[in-house]
Amino acid sequence: MLEIKNLSAGYCKGADVICNINFGAERGESLCILGPNGCGKSTLLKSIARIIDYRGVVMVNSEDISAVPRKELAKKIALLSQSAPVFFPYTVHETVSMGRYAYSQGFLKSLSAKDSEIIEDILKKLDIWDIKERMIDELSGGTLQRVLLAKTLAQTPDLILLDEPANHLDLKHQIDLLKFLKTWVEENNKTLISVFHDLNLARQFGDKALVLNNGTIAACGNIDEILNSEVLSNVYGIDIRTFMKESLEKWN
Repeated sequence: MLEIKNLSAGYCKGADVICNINFGAERGESLCILGPNGCGKSTLLKSIARIIDYRGVVMVNSEDISAVPRKELAKKIALLSQSAPVFFPYTVHETVSMGRYAYSQGFLKSLSAKDSEIIEDILKKLDIWDIKERMIDELSGGTLQRVLLAKTLAQTPDLILLDEPANHLDLKHQIDLLKFLKTWVEENNKTLISVFHDLNLARQFGDKALVLNNGTIAACGNIDEILNSEVLSNVYGIDIRTFMKESLEKWN
């Protein structure tokens, strides 16, 4: 469903943050992007979503997205960044409704019956239906994160890009959210690419892993094989497997 060829991007002319990235992802698959701070994880997501300029090719359903109009692109790709500032105090329902903009004739206007059904379903599944009339500038960070995720899912794109999706959430809501996402992707035949710092969460909910190091791919493949290899120790500079085992023993 997604194919990336020779992708390079950065924020200053002549200074690439990611370089010559090549990988693919299938429908119904959850791919976790791992790596230390500053390795290019967020830059990779922004490039795929065409938020920043890039060199190379991004193909979605065998179509090069470089010339796809922005409104049509929103039907194919949705990105939830790590931090999304609140500029205007909309209600929860209004905020999630913005995810249907690509399918409507105007901003928050003329929501179809299908739009309303999709919005209600997502609000209920993310347990925010009861607060749909609350203003988003009154919400805690964790609740706001679920609202913004609901807005992202309301786009019903083929490809969902999440930068630290469990950010601001307590452990219970992290687990509930990731279970929901995995099921949602499989049942709706979508593709999910998520940046993770928590390797335990990545291992539990991911199908594949892509490890970045200094802007290039250090490894890509089945998540269990990647996390059982020596790649992470080389990339992070510590013996991660030993650390995880020692941590687990403290619970016995």
